[in-house]
Amino acid sequence: MAINAWQQRDVPSGAAPPITSSLANGQTFSLDDWQKVNAGHAVALHFWADWCPICQAEEGSITALGKDWPVMTVAMRSGAAAQVADYLKRRGLSWQTLVDADGRIAAAYGLKGVPAFVAIDRNGLIRSVSIGYTTELGMRVRLWWADRF
Repeated sequence: MAINAWQQRDVPSGAAPPITSSLANGQTFSLDDWQKVNAGHAVALHFWADWCPICQAEEGSITALGKDWPVMTVAMRSGAAAQVADYLKRRGLSWQTLVDADGRIAAAYGLKGVPAFVAIDRNGLIRSVSIGYTTELGMRVRLWWADRF
């Protein structure tokens, strides 16, 4: 618990920091608009990096989770949009992915490492943050809990 608390020491509580950025496919993304599209449900942000072996271990869990819950992945410090899109293609991942080439989005969420999983309730409040490997069941429970608010 102490390590988890230390890892999350800079994570904001309350409202999720706003995000307006580009997806790997070039489209513009707004967290506010995405939450409106998914109104009435908790949503997840999954921060990962192409250089992270633990992130690769979670790929199947994120893909499975995305079939049942709204999940936006965030490629932290993994290059420009073209590089991220190429990585997703090579790995066979059909994720919607924000490009966080400079780590600005991760910094707004107080995240210094990946993988990280953020569950946001239907009101835009951060309900759960996990840093490091999280099982698919753990992600599902966090979203289920966030969906209760």
